[in-house]
Amino acid sequence: MYSRLVEQTWAKKLESPYVHIIFGARQTGKSTLLSKLVPNAVIRLDFSDPGQRSEYLRHPERLIAECRSLPTKSEPCIVVIDEAQNVPALFDSVQHLYDSDKSRWRFILCGSSARKLRLTGANLLPGRAIVHHLYPLTLAERPFPGLSASDAAGRSPLPFPAIQAKASVKESWWPPVDLVERMAFGELPGLAIAPPDLRADLLRTYCYVYLEEELRREALVKDWGAFARFLKLAASESGQLINYAAVSKEAGVSLPTVKSYYQLLEDMFLGFRVTAFSGSPRKSVLSTERFFFFDLGVRHAAAELAVNESTVLANPGSVFEQFVGIELWKRLQYLGSGKLHYLRTKGGAEVDFIIERDLMLTPIEVKWTGNPSLSDARHLMTFLQEHPRQAAQGYLICRCGRPQALNDRITALPYNCF
Repeated sequence: MYSRLVEQTWAKKLESPYVHIIFGARQTGKSTLLSKLVPNAVIRLDFSDPGQRSEYLRHPERLIAECRSLPTKSEPCIVVIDEAQNVPALFDSVQHLYDSDKSRWRFILCGSSARKLRLTGANLLPGRAIVHHLYPLTLAERPFPGLSASDAAGRSPLPFPAIQAKASVKESWWPPVDLVERMAFGELPGLAIAPPDLRADLLRTYCYVYLEEELRREALVKDWGAFARFLKLAASESGQLINYAAVSKEAGVSLPTVKSYYQLLEDMFLGFRVTAFSGSPRKSVLSTERFFFFDLGVRHAAAELAVNESTVLANPGSVFEQFVGIELWKRLQYLGSGKLHYLRTKGGAEVDFIIERDLMLTPIEVKWTGNPSLSDARHLMTFLQEHPRQAAQGYLICRCGRPQALNDRITALPYNCF
């Protein structure tokens, strides 16, 4: 079984006497990882199963009776509930059990959507729970061919710990893959090991079977056709500034509905926003947010593009920029601190990404070029000049063969070691 970056951290935290809530989009590997970390769960429920879901929707108190019937042991009885958001009332049962005896049971609740929990006012166990998130694979988990994760960490604008696995255990590494292939099919764990000729079909199924099933089940949208039109538009515009009015007109739904649809994608962990940088002295800076899908393979399928390398090569610069942005976002989420911004002015000056972390700023430009020059980094130079105290170094992520110092404050980094 392949390793995940969070394994050691989660293994330690799951031993703590709290309720553990694990969020993440479908197919990010939550259930598989928990089966590995918690193989001895006494009760394991899966509310994607219609039978189990219906039974506990009718009788959420049933969990209390089942847990109380378990024998008292020196070690807590572990209860794992997958897709727990489908039975919101169960969170009250978990609180009742936890409050009655914090050492007798250990609850681990998984969910692929926070929407229903938020809308129903579900009890998220404040003061009793630790929340974890799982994302698609990172470069530390699935390196490029011929390069280990530790090799890639040397000059990164956002250093990231590699997998803590023995070098001799070859199966701990996810199969390495080149840049264009991962830009075409994304980083979902199941897709990483699926037969290449089935990946496009699996991604299309993910978008239109899973999403429709999830949305209809939770009654999250009233008009699936309208949402499907929106989904295609939002995916096509992934990485761009959000134009609510244009999407509203093309999808044929109201402006408030479009905004609620974007929020729905975030609640289902299918996308994220990158906010405009607000610390620029320039008055012509744009303030509109950018929206990114959480995975490029899902993005292509949702946009109804051909899921293959030809789609990437038809417009490589835009897809490459999304690839870098998604990777930076995942790292920030796992690190647990920092924000990702962008900067763009009405005059066309822009910095693709700005990492704000520990009171410091790190500007990043992304270029598809294999021969970077200082002219590619002119906006980085301007940003560094405008923020001399907070921004010490800028980076140009590109396809050059080796790191290059473009000047004393700007480094060009290959895509395989940022």
